[in-house]
Amino acid sequence: MADGDESSDELIHVFWHDGMLAHTNSSSYGVFDTLQDPGFLDVLEPHPENADRVRNMKSILQRGPISPYIRFHQGRAATQQELLYFHTPEYVQELIAAGKSGGKFLCSGTCLNVGSWEAALLAAGSTCKAMQHILDGHAKLAYALVRPPGHHAQPSHADGYCFLNNAGIAVHVALMSGYKRIAVIDIDVHYGNGTAEGFYERDDVLTVSLHMNHGSWGPSHPQTGQLDEVGRGKGIGFNLNIPLPNGSGDQGYEYAMEELVVPALGAFKPEMLVLVIGQDSSAFDPNGRQCITMEGYRKVAQIIRQQAELHTGGKVLVVQEGGYHLTYAAYCLHAALEGLLSLPQALLSDPIAYYPEDETFAVERVKQIKYQYNSLVQKARTSSS
Repeated sequence: MADGDESSDELIHVFWHDGMLAHTNSSSYGVFDTLQDPGFLDVLEPHPENADRVRNMKSILQRGPISPYIRFHQGRAATQQELLYFHTPEYVQELIAAGKSGGKFLCSGTCLNVGSWEAALLAAGSTCKAMQHILDGHAKLAYALVRPPGHHAQPSHADGYCFLNNAGIAVHVALMSGYKRIAVIDIDVHYGNGTAEGFYERDDVLTVSLHMNHGSWGPSHPQTGQLDEVGRGKGIGFNLNIPLPNGSGDQGYEYAMEELVVPALGAFKPEMLVLVIGQDSSAFDPNGRQCITMEGYRKVAQIIRQQAELHTGGKVLVVQEGGYHLTYAAYCLHAALEGLLSLPQALLSDPIAYYPEDETFAVERVKQIKYQYNSLVQKARTSSS
């Protein structure tokens, strides 16, 4: 890995550390992320958020056709001060104690085990380093290839496989460097509730999440991801949730980007774009119910690049989240980075290719959101004044 300062707009600078592979949600096998053995299955499976998923993402960038456009950089651990940009001191101390004691069950599907705390620090620190690389003018396009993921982690507790909010901490790095308006666009299949919660009362960070309509899943995840979660106080109107029908597919996501995300960015005029990406929105992911193919990821990333050129001078930080199909998640990542590079032709063909979709439901839902969101924001502002 090299830390050279190649600043070409046609390179993506990837931040990675092997130490992130040490995290395991559990050393046992079971039924998906519960890791429970019902006693009547011959074949059990590891937790879906495991090291193999990112091994494939790393290797496809090293040896796939996109490799000439990739530069790898060594990641680093976050400092405790960096963690406190986003998280409460009490929560950070809880995680430190859990790491020292050998682990702790934090919430459903989310276990901090031996090696997990060190991996989480590396994920957060590597994301901060990727952001700083852009801030220092060494690159316009940077990608934090990190795990454990972070966008469900809230200021005071863990959630959904996430301990530290990698993107949220990095956003604070940019804010502290003098940036006044930062937009976070989250296309993981689940609501980026932790990131939204961390900036819910701020008007200098626009959080947008496109996700399947899953609602709350328990005490660790009280947010619903519905339209009425528009922000609080001066943050009203700066959290846009786009809950899409299951199976929305490539055309549904492209329509939502063009009709909802692009106008929101136009009104906000961000100085920095953060793309929070999860390949669990893909057509074949075991943890999602959407039908995005490689072409859909490529198109969404193309739109992000276009918006970056329009608003931020081309600056985009990409932060890895979910994606649990060992093969297709890596392929979809490759396609997304192709789109971010605005390459004229696809470099890698889709091994699964066509998946039938019907964008009708997504189009109708996007139309409803366009109509309802402004009314909800106005109502919230009137109620809070």
